[in-house]
Amino acid sequence: MNLVVLDGYTLNPGDLSWSDLQQHGNLTVYDRTAVPDIVERAKDAEALFTNKVPLDKTTLEKLPKLRYIGVLATGYNIIDVDVAKQRGVVVTNVPGYGTNSVVQLTFALLLELCQRVQRHSDSVTKGKWSQSPDFCFWEYPLVELSGKTLGIIGFGDIGQQVADVASAFGMKILGYSRTKTDQSHRRNFSWASLDELLEQSDVVSIHCPLTPQTKGLIHAGTLAKMKASAFLLNTSRGPIIVEEDLADALKRGQLAGAGLDVLSTEPPPSDHPLFGIESCLITPHIAWATREARSRMMKMVVSNLAAFLEGKSINVVNL
Repeated sequence: MNLVVLDGYTLNPGDLSWSDLQQHGNLTVYDRTAVPDIVERAKDAEALFTNKVPLDKTTLEKLPKLRYIGVLATGYNIIDVDVAKQRGVVVTNVPGYGTNSVVQLTFALLLELCQRVQRHSDSVTKGKWSQSPDFCFWEYPLVELSGKTLGIIGFGDIGQQVADVASAFGMKILGYSRTKTDQSHRRNFSWASLDELLEQSDVVSIHCPLTPQTKGLIHAGTLAKMKASAFLLNTSRGPIIVEEDLADALKRGQLAGAGLDVLSTEPPPSDHPLFGIESCLITPHIAWATREARSRMMKMVVSNLAAFLEGKSINVVNL
């Protein structure tokens, strides 16, 4: 079986091994693939693996040998899953592999907004503490999380684990989700409408998938409902936020700060509207990328393919 990985570098920049996947066929791994090169590289593939290289209708129609697509991620909006299904191509994804790491970065962003650890450290090394007339100093407001309200948009596995950690900080939790699961075991938790969540939360954290319903969910109108002292976090998908509206809200002091690991275009243009705004922290889509999370993904990618070859496909997204 011919196996082709179109953009393997982000999953495995050299610290993991492709050997387990290689046991299932003739494997070719490309670090990156530009759109014009997709068909040429994938033309003989029976199993194709992609993280962010898009496989649309036009491309899929040019790959007659293709039987299987393994998405090297949880989100699969880069695949035309309906066309794949029509052509008898099974598409699988990798759910759950990065939950712990995403939760960890969510709080890394939040704690940086609350304490400005890096910026205060930079001030110290630049000599500002040495020159201070007092035994301590701070250049930004310092925020304690205990007693604050965290609003979580999207209450799946990641959202629920974020709630667990927030509870350990003594925060109250509001949840907004398409489906309301039983959360009776949680203290200081309640379901809320989106408007209620935005109006009452001191921190809003986004953990929902990108769908036609969630694209642009956070825009000028919804941002206007938030407290001026509130923080907005997004470790989900960039297009959920209208970034020009967020930039405007931050510049006007309508919002205290934002912590983002994702943007609508990745990599972003050098003139992105959120660049240069001091109250906005941006990391380069790294929540998923710890070695531990990537190792779990690699194992699940192999398991997904093995199950497909055995006629017992798992994690199929185009049933």
